[in-house]
Amino acid sequence: MYLPSNLIVSCQALEDEPLHSSFIMSKMALAAYQGGAKGIRANSKKDIVSIKKEVNLPVIGIVKRDYPGSNVFITATSDEIDELIESQCEVIAIEATNQKRPKETLKELVRYSREHAPHTEIMADISTVEEAKYAEQLGFDYIGTTLYGYTSYTKNKKLYEDDFSFLKDVITSVQTPVIAEGNIMTPEMLKRVFDLGVYASVVGGAITRPKNITQKFSSKINAL
Repeated sequence: MYLPSNLIVSCQALEDEPLHSSFIMSKMALAAYQGGAKGIRANSKKDIVSIKKEVNLPVIGIVKRDYPGSNVFITATSDEIDELIESQCEVIAIEATNQKRPKETLKELVRYSREHAPHTEIMADISTVEEAKYAEQLGFDYIGTTLYGYTSYTKNKKLYEDDFSFLKDVITSVQTPVIAEGNIMTPEMLKRVFDLGVYASVVGGAITRPKNITQKFSSKINAL
């Protein structure tokens, strides 16, 4: 397996965010590496190529792209898979929710990835236990809780609610290595998910989104 059983840091900044830059993301990845991260999750071929020049860590690659008539936006089609294959990331993460897809079925995307990049692992970004079970049937190498709370049928749910009850359900429902991702905001939360038995965990905003981190501090003053 390419991914170690450890901390993976998500280094992403969308076009409307202050840190949107492949150069900045590469330095963010370097900072994460120096801080002890053992893997990186990154968005876009350009960012991944820059990051891989900066750090020798396995990368979970995604391409976020909106398609008309579909809410699936994480590596939604074979076009995005092609871009990620070219990036030479070790793992391709594919949205594995039950939402209407823009083109290929999830099964077709898994087959496409296996045929065109047999040495690249694939990760399923899911939002329900049923999606996790189906991802396992399709043969994903990892299952991530990335989209819990971000689909229409799980909207506003938080991974940490009820002592990570959703995460517990996923872990006990599949044999595939589970990656905890989504609203893991503190070192204590990170320790807890490993205590519960996850294979690895992705932490993003709590580490790599200074605008959001600053807002949490400033809101406490504004509330006075």
